[in-house]
Amino acid sequence: MALLEVAAIHTAYGLSQVLFGVSFEVNAGEVVALVGRNGVGKSTTMRSIMGLTPPARGHVRFDGQDVTGWPAYRVARAGIGFVPEDRRIFPELSVWENLDIGRRGKRSGGGWSERQVFELFPDLEAIRSRRGGVLSGGQQQMLTIARTLMGNPRLLLLDEPSEGLAPLVVENLRQQVAKLKASGLSIVLAEQNLSFVLSLSDRLHIMEKGEIKFSGTPAELSGNRKVLDRYLTV
Repeated sequence: MALLEVAAIHTAYGLSQVLFGVSFEVNAGEVVALVGRNGVGKSTTMRSIMGLTPPARGHVRFDGQDVTGWPAYRVARAGIGFVPEDRRIFPELSVWENLDIGRRGKRSGGGWSERQVFELFPDLEAIRSRRGGVLSGGQQQMLTIARTLMGNPRLLLLDEPSEGLAPLVVENLRQQVAKLKASGLSIVLAEQNLSFVLSLSDRLHIMEKGEIKFSGTPAELSGNRKVLDRYLTV
């Protein structure tokens, strides 16, 4: 049984429908990527899973339980962590205080401690007393991921983590996400940066106009020039 099952979801903002029957699965320990240009529905898919923009039709199942339409706090308590594109750190609080707000008791079978988070993101430990609002974009992204990990999720939703970051920062972030993958954490990764996705994902889905147009492995996509040109070339 898949850890996450997204089954034919249709999601709208008011009268504007964004998703049209999106379906995919994530198995335990997998990194599954949603790829596509801006505005194709990647972030809306993430928000639908998290309960922030509930689907009007279809189902979201997590660990065998139908969580469709649950409020976001219940989805989080069930074991799904969300790292939004706009990061949402608390600018007036210190790095440590931001992490402390995200802290939850360890779930059975393991979880994340402050020490483990600082081992993954050593740069954060050195600035643990610095206010969130003065951090660089890369530091804020690390802090947002670290804060989400403090909630001990079983599945991590990463929405456009490399957006707006310098190439060296993106490479550092890629290495850190690779460590999360190696730890066995399941991840849904929404990204435009194709090289970032290809190096991390086990399977990927290309989205266009609220639908999935291609599904396959990174190797299958890399060898399909027609799909790359049609859906991913700017």
